[in-house]
Amino acid sequence: MPWPEKTASDRDVAGRNGGGAAGEAPPVRVIRHVWIPLADGTRLAARIWMPAGAEAEPRPVILEYIPYRKNDATAIRDNSLHARFATAGYVAVRVDMRGSGDSDGQMQDEYAPLELSDGAEVIEWLSKQPWCDGNVGMIGKSWGGFNGLQIAALRPPALKAIVTVCSTDDRYADDVHYTGGALIASEMLPWASTMFAYNARPPDPAVVGEGWREQWFRRMAETPPYGQEWLTHQARDAYWKHGSVCEDYSAIEAAVLAVGGWYDSYCGAVLRLLEGLDAPARGLIGPWAHNYPHQGVPGPAIDFHEEVVRWFDHWLRGRDTGVMDEPALRAWMPEWAAPGTDTEERPGRWVAEDSWPSPRIEYRPYPLAGGVLGARAEDADAPVPLRSDVAIGAYGGSWLQFGDVAGQFMAQGADDGLSHTYTSSPLDTRVEVLGQPTVTLRVSADRPAALLAVRLCDVAPDGSSRLITRGLLNLTHRDGHEHPSPLEPGVPYEVTVPLLPTAHAFGSGHRIRVSVSASYWPLAWPSPEPTTVTLLPGGPSALHLPVRPARAEDADLRPYGPPLPDLPAPLTRRLSEPARTIEHDTVRGRITITLDQGGEDFTDLTDGAYRRAGAVDRFSLTEGDPGATLVECERTEEIGRGDWHTRIVTYSRMTADATAFSLSDSLTAYEGGEQVFHRTWNATIPRRGV
Repeated sequence: MPWPEKTASDRDVAGRNGGGAAGEAPPVRVIRHVWIPLADGTRLAARIWMPAGAEAEPRPVILEYIPYRKNDATAIRDNSLHARFATAGYVAVRVDMRGSGDSDGQMQDEYAPLELSDGAEVIEWLSKQPWCDGNVGMIGKSWGGFNGLQIAALRPPALKAIVTVCSTDDRYADDVHYTGGALIASEMLPWASTMFAYNARPPDPAVVGEGWREQWFRRMAETPPYGQEWLTHQARDAYWKHGSVCEDYSAIEAAVLAVGGWYDSYCGAVLRLLEGLDAPARGLIGPWAHNYPHQGVPGPAIDFHEEVVRWFDHWLRGRDTGVMDEPALRAWMPEWAAPGTDTEERPGRWVAEDSWPSPRIEYRPYPLAGGVLGARAEDADAPVPLRSDVAIGAYGGSWLQFGDVAGQFMAQGADDGLSHTYTSSPLDTRVEVLGQPTVTLRVSADRPAALLAVRLCDVAPDGSSRLITRGLLNLTHRDGHEHPSPLEPGVPYEVTVPLLPTAHAFGSGHRIRVSVSASYWPLAWPSPEPTTVTLLPGGPSALHLPVRPARAEDADLRPYGPPLPDLPAPLTRRLSEPARTIEHDTVRGRITITLDQGGEDFTDLTDGAYRRAGAVDRFSLTEGDPGATLVECERTEEIGRGDWHTRIVTYSRMTADATAFSLSDSLTAYEGGEQVFHRTWNATIPRRGV
């Protein structure tokens, strides 16, 4: 592209080094809209943060490539990242994917081949611009972290390094659709519902021109509800293998900085990438939920910009920043905190391992028998029946957490009381763990399909129980996720349940607890029919903990600075607090959990463009009647400016009987208060052991 002309809608941003003396050019110029042409004629919409002097001295580019609308939905977050990168001398570029924001086309699914090839084209285009020196890096959280890895596996020549945050290498085993072969009821439909509403949002007439309405209607009519496709693939087939870089780690040659948080369900990908990649890699796991670390909750948040710039300075500019001389993994080691007392800050310290897997970490077995963790051979044991139709899990918070209190777990005593627990004696000495715990059990079931939910808890001397990590296993997936096989009723099986990787310091005097149940609502969709899973005595039942010895060098680790404030931008946002309520009809045995994700009211003061959004999810289960299980999701999206106003309203519903799932998604659109579009999509999808 020729050097973009500065327009009235562009703006200057003073960076860390200030705007300089009178008459001196400010360090960053924001170019609010640029078209990136693709080979098939499609145009993608981009926003650019341009450092001063790039006209005379081309710079490396940092790209973020996501479907969340640069104009409004992520505008404040984008500014928090990219303005700082530009003050460090990088051209920072934020691109809306095909079918999102003002970009042309439709987006048919997550991580489709066209999305990835488009991304590779964008990188090539960027590398050839007069303000780019030919070197490109990618950064992204969640979706942008996923496709950063996936595009790196395509090896576009200009892509030298990536920073992938809260992402995964395995789309089936480690995302919001399935875990352990179990359907994640609290996330699959809610996420599909969110994308259903997002994909229906209109492009901006001020950018697209007169064709905006035609493009909007085409999006609404031709973009499918994603949940129907995801439910069609209930095992780990070719659909999920596409975009799962664990299929061939060697395809990635770009250097990878993998970042996550212990409150985020994707944290395990950091460890697997460090173990599997041949490319240069480093890992960072903080105490955070699904956030960028400079916005990390619970804290402490860090100056993430400095870490990213050090990484890209090394790989894009050839500067010796020391990043490859540091330990392979930096991680937060959390201490005990009573549930609910650490919603903003998690006590703990930073630790490190020089390599991963670390030869210093030892998997220590704790035998399970007779309700005792660390049982002795003479401890009595007996069969324990677990019913699948009991409402257990209401106090487990969300599977995918964003740091808000409504999504965090609560004290586990109520769920422990409905589960079978194995609890240790008070610990004589402190036990620190770092890695992925597993629990091996000997079980049988009275139906062909069943599941297990396993939680690891820290029990304080006062008896309060704190969730440390958890895992699910659909027992038809006991031998792997590609070829599930039904259970033979009454036959004993030895199964191992992997828990989410974690770090935690169990203090002296505390007790370690494993809690086991055959249901976990609303995280796991219930078994097809009422089922009893029996924990059987004998065999190798045990918790295996990755125990980490102390490391003296941790005291001398390079400290992280506090996060920098966002640079000024003419953007405002008001948020309402999320809320979670639990209703229990004790007569009908029905429990309903409602998660109001809170509202957002955003305005761009440059031109008055606004976005208002809301989301509510309801999860209902009736004990003894899995056919009455229900998930409902409501979404609203309002986009407008001046006398232009649009509103999207969606409703999604998911139920199931013993043989099939039923989904219904309705979309209604309004322009200026008048209904202009309505359609409902219905689908019935057979259950295959889920």
